Amino acid sequence: MKTLVLSTLTLLLITSGSSAQILAPNANKPPIKPEDTEVYEPVPKVVQPGKTFDMPPSDAVILFDGKNLDEWVSSKDKSPAKWKVENGAFTVNKPSGDIQTKKTFTNYQLHIEYLIPSYITGSGQARGNSGIFLAATNGKAGGYEIQVVDGYNNENKTYVNGMVGSIYKESIPLVNPAKKAGEWNVYDIIWTAPTFNDDGTVKTKARVTAFLNGVLVQNNYEVQGETAYIGTHDYVKHGPSPIKLQAHGDKSEPISYRNIWLREL
Repeated sequence: MKTLVLSTLTLLLITSGSSAQILAPNANKPPIKPEDTEVYEPVPKVVQPGKTFDMPPSDAVILFDGKNLDEWVSSKDKSPAKWKVENGAFTVNKPSGDIQTKKTFTNYQLHIEYLIPSYITGSGQARGNSGIFLAATNGKAGGYEIQVVDGYNNENKTYVNGMVGSIYKESIPLVNPAKKAGEWNVYDIIWTAPTFNDDGTVKTKARVTAFLNGVLVQNNYEVQGETAYIGTHDYVKHGPSPIKLQAHGDKSEPISYRNIWLREL
């Protein structure tokens, strides 16, 4: 009679009556129960959602509620923001320059809506251009930009790593769900800020997940550096940073923003 020697993966078959049970070598250990893998702490805090998906939840930081720009300053000199507030929205004032939040942030979920005016003119990067800088820095590129520009139906021809939904000059959007001029567009963005070592080198790169009008356009994209218009994209060490909205210098009619809020993560 041959003896069959198996490794530690040997299974013993024990038969009792009409039932059979396969036991591992550690069969004498008590069986694992469902509750052995159940976790009860920490209990997530309760957050009340908005009545609709675009309304801020109870833990949101409100950056613009349609009334004033008290949460924003001029990027140039930190004076009060001079963009025009009207009818629950505010419109870019190109001569006054970019604006940015008074508060600084690290990781967050951002909701922001923008409107390309129905009477927009120009073409390419000179047609409804602005931009959302997810972290405004003192680096040569001024931070990390997700693009805002007219992009309806791919009719406005421009470089695809600079079209709406792109991480500027880096990541082409997965698809283009932009609405036509005169209709409000909605960005919902998850920003994970970069981290740095003490010597200024990058420890972890920034990441962006973005939905435009409810459609995924950036899927946990790893940002390669500050989104420079010319040249390579590099990192410059920074900490919590403001969010900046761009007053682009092209001659097309200025765009508008509304309903801006975020949740710190």
